[in-house]
Amino acid sequence: MLKQMFALSDQGSRDLNKGIAATTLSNLCLIAPVSLLVMVIWELLNVISGQESSMRDHAALFICGTVVMFIIVFLTQWLQYNKTYTVAYKESANRRIVLAEKLRKLPLSFFGQRDLSDLTTTIMGDCTALERVFSNAIPQLFGTIFMFIITAIGLLVLDWRMGLCIVVPVPVAALVVFAAKKAQSNAESANMDAKRAAYDGVQEYLDTIQELKSCSREEEYLEGLEKKLDYVVKCSFRNEIAPGAATTTAQFILRFGLVAVMLVGGILVTAGSLSIPMFILFLLFAGRIYDPFTSCFMLMAEVFSALVSVKRMKQIDATPEQTGTNVCNNMGYDIEFKNVVFSYNEEPVLKGVSFVAKQGEVTALVGPSGSGKSTASKLAARFWDADSGTITLGGVDVKTVEPETLFKNYSIVFQDVMLFDETVMENIRLGRGNATDEEVMAAARAAQCEEFIQRLPHGYQTNIGENGSALSGGERQRISIARALLKDAPIVLLDEATASMDAESETLVQDALSVLLKDKTVMVIAHRMRTVANADKIVVLDDGKVSETGTPAELMEKGGLYAHLVELQQGK
Repeated sequence: MLKQMFALSDQGSRDLNKGIAATTLSNLCLIAPVSLLVMVIWELLNVISGQESSMRDHAALFICGTVVMFIIVFLTQWLQYNKTYTVAYKESANRRIVLAEKLRKLPLSFFGQRDLSDLTTTIMGDCTALERVFSNAIPQLFGTIFMFIITAIGLLVLDWRMGLCIVVPVPVAALVVFAAKKAQSNAESANMDAKRAAYDGVQEYLDTIQELKSCSREEEYLEGLEKKLDYVVKCSFRNEIAPGAATTTAQFILRFGLVAVMLVGGILVTAGSLSIPMFILFLLFAGRIYDPFTSCFMLMAEVFSALVSVKRMKQIDATPEQTGTNVCNNMGYDIEFKNVVFSYNEEPVLKGVSFVAKQGEVTALVGPSGSGKSTASKLAARFWDADSGTITLGGVDVKTVEPETLFKNYSIVFQDVMLFDETVMENIRLGRGNATDEEVMAAARAAQCEEFIQRLPHGYQTNIGENGSALSGGERQRISIARALLKDAPIVLLDEATASMDAESETLVQDALSVLLKDKTVMVIAHRMRTVANADKIVVLDDGKVSETGTPAELMEKGGLYAHLVELQQGK
């Protein structure tokens, strides 16, 4: 039950059970000194009343008992720590790894539907919340419950009247905390949404600060961001109201239970049906039992809050993975689309697209914005899976191949370049991890990178900042092309690969590509028709459908959409 409730691993579930057992034992051992204290009080009462006391005769026994109990309490506390906190940190780390591994196997469509800050919060914040609950709240909560059940049975056997005075307030107080669960869960969800909106606002501000300053809109944007942050504060206060009120009420009920023990015990002692030592025993047990429940009810509120985080992690776990074989038995590298249909967020993008990109040829996908060109290239590499129809690589349906196995056949350069806060050398080496420095530099020269790399302070060893912030847009794109060339895969996908370059750089890179892409399957997506003027085959997409196919000369002669796009860009 706990494994399913808190999305734990098998080992984490076993460790949690051990933690609960250790906590129960520790709580029971903390009650044991109460018996010794009652014995001491009984002997003191005998002294006060003038009766014979055996305290002096058994002083050594009392001292030894105290030392033994101290050792037992110390050992059980040490065992509890090792079975709760230590294993909790391991489970938390394991949970983050499992989530990262899960995300690695999900299609890109998942990331398009989820906010980046939301995923970051799940991996970092939600896992931290689970760690806190797993290490402290759950073991302490269940340990206290089990300790209460065992102790309650003993107290009811000793005297059912006094036992009921102690036992009854506990479930009543627990019901009060449970009653606030729904309100707390709703408040926690609203609090998370508010925090996520604030995180997004801060990230957007940092990403667009240049545009905001240039348009003199920075102050206006910051006012909106301040409102989001104020709303986070309000939601945080609201999030504390329900559990705070419930916990305070529950603690008051427990205090009433302590009063009931004193009142009923006093009546029974006066009536002579309860001895003074037994009355003192029940008083001490009441205080010892209620004390952990005071913090236990706060832990219950913490558990209810953590269930919201667990729910978010379960949503990721429930997302279907992209699976397949780890071997791709393709015959050649022709890419064929057969009546492919694809929708993004229920919006149709491709509507029955069919074409073949042959090995050794450059196949260009052109068409108006939003016609589905980039989508088709991503489907070819199985970044997404088509809704219907098939995409084959050398006769093998790409859906049947595990994505990482499939990606080994592709070198990809997309319009949105992603570089790392590393050196130029390591950013290019990402294309092939075991490449030598000489091979990296050869790829850089082929992509026309060497000229600007030599101007950098430390050449290839220069750190280029977050996402290549030290480089221009065209330079970043050329680094990305060098990375793809270094990989030297049999299939190359270029999505607006030269869009950020000036005419001279574009010509140089096109010349390099024409030599280095020989005998490869090349798919080029471009808006500028001059970029694909030398393509072997052009596939024109319009509104998610194939409008026309052929060589550039054939399509110009046909006078269709391609010819119209060329004429528009030539200013005719």
